[in-house]
Amino acid sequence: MIDNILIPAVVAIISLLVGSGIGYAIRKNSWEKKAQNAQNDADHILADVKAQVAAAKTEISAQKQAAAAVKQSAENTKKEKILEAQEEINDYRQKTEDDLNKKRAEVSRWQNRLQQREDTLDHKKSLLEEKEAGLSQKEDQLQQKKANLDDKLAKADDLVEQRQQKLYEVAGMDQDEAKKLVLSNLSDQLVKERAEMIRNSNEEVQARADRFAHQILVDAIQSSAADTVAETTVSVVDLPNEEMKGRIIGREGRNIRSFEALTGVDLIIDDTPKVVTLSGFDPIRREIAKRAMERLIKDGRIHPARIEEMVDKARKEVNDDIYEAGESALMDLGIHRMNPELVKTLGRLKYRTSYGQNVLAHSIEVAKLAGTMAAELGLDEKMAVRAGLLHDIGKAIDHDIEGSHVEIGVELTRKYHEPEVVVNAIAAHHGDVPKTSFIAELVVAADTISSARPGARSESLENYIRRLTELEKIAKSYAGVAQAYAIQAGREVRVMVEPDEISDDRITILARDIKNQVEKELDYPGNIKITVIREKRVVEIAK
Repeated sequence: MIDNILIPAVVAIISLLVGSGIGYAIRKNSWEKKAQNAQNDADHILADVKAQVAAAKTEISAQKQAAAAVKQSAENTKKEKILEAQEEINDYRQKTEDDLNKKRAEVSRWQNRLQQREDTLDHKKSLLEEKEAGLSQKEDQLQQKKANLDDKLAKADDLVEQRQQKLYEVAGMDQDEAKKLVLSNLSDQLVKERAEMIRNSNEEVQARADRFAHQILVDAIQSSAADTVAETTVSVVDLPNEEMKGRIIGREGRNIRSFEALTGVDLIIDDTPKVVTLSGFDPIRREIAKRAMERLIKDGRIHPARIEEMVDKARKEVNDDIYEAGESALMDLGIHRMNPELVKTLGRLKYRTSYGQNVLAHSIEVAKLAGTMAAELGLDEKMAVRAGLLHDIGKAIDHDIEGSHVEIGVELTRKYHEPEVVVNAIAAHHGDVPKTSFIAELVVAADTISSARPGARSESLENYIRRLTELEKIAKSYAGVAQAYAIQAGREVRVMVEPDEISDDRITILARDIKNQVEKELDYPGNIKITVIREKRVVEIAK
């Protein structure tokens, strides 16, 4: 019974122990597998960590190499920048030295100009000192004359006193009557002496006028020529925008220098918006420059080669226009057979003005007037027209040749074998030489009509009439004047006096007084001639 109980128990214990051993073996095997797996995982992790560490070391090494390369590149870039900066500094230094050299040259030129001006001023100073010495001498002479006049007046006073006493004693006159007689005689004597002094002064001035005229003209031109001709020596060209000014100037001003050298005209670019100014004394050069500039602005390509091309085109175009203008004038007047060079010179008058009046239009008008008058008088109409057309031909080239336009015109017409009548009309139309034909007289008359008529030149009709009225009014304001007439478009005033009120000696004084008042009160171009006429007529009728 006990055995039956123990055997199962032992079996159970043994089974339990075997199961435990088997479970332990299984668990141990599992634990060993897990440990092996953990060891494998650890080995893998350690290998990964080692790989990562190696990669990190490699990356750090690459980064160190990159940093070294960057550092080397930075060093190279730094050296390049330093070299570029040194080159820029050298270029800037060279440019600055060039600018300084230019400034020094410009300063040197200005110093030379200032030195020239100082020399000119010294010369003018010496001339002024000479004039002052001359004026001092004249003042001494005037003082001497005044002293002589005072002596004469003192002697006259003595004579008056003596004459009064004589009259009182001989004639038995009262004081008032004697005073009137003496003063009347003395007044006539003083008037005669004053007239004599004026005549002597006029003769002295006339004798010295030629000697001082040239110096006075030179001084006047030197002191005022820069400003007084501005209105007649400039042309204005409009620009599409302000940017065009920079293109016209060009790099370092090369376009302006090229343009001025090719045209002979100054190009002025200032603050005036959308405008450039062309300045030059020769109207034909200004016209060529204006046309060339307008073409360049329209084309837009502005550089020295293009400027030269446009200037050549403009010059050819203006030359063609000049010749066509001369031929048109000849066709308009019916003139044939004139030398082509003279026709071209005549056409240049299209670009010449005188007191605002176009000289070619003025010449055509003079030709028509002279021809009309010649036809009315039965003279050679064609010759009068030819002389009238060519009378101012010298003005076409008086900018290029020395001498007056009359002298130049005479030389031109003789050179191209114009008739002697025409040559004399040109030479005599300003009174420089005697007129040898009546056609010359007609040309003078036609020239005066064309230039002096109201509105022909730069003077309004209202101012023209006012000036003539004032001239006559001044002349009529003097006692003893019967009539006064302003003639020759205000260039002459003829004054008729009462012969019973004004003597021959007093008309000299009257002319001088009128002249002084006109100079003081009126503004006028040129000269005004004052002519005083005293005429006494006696009329008897026989029956």
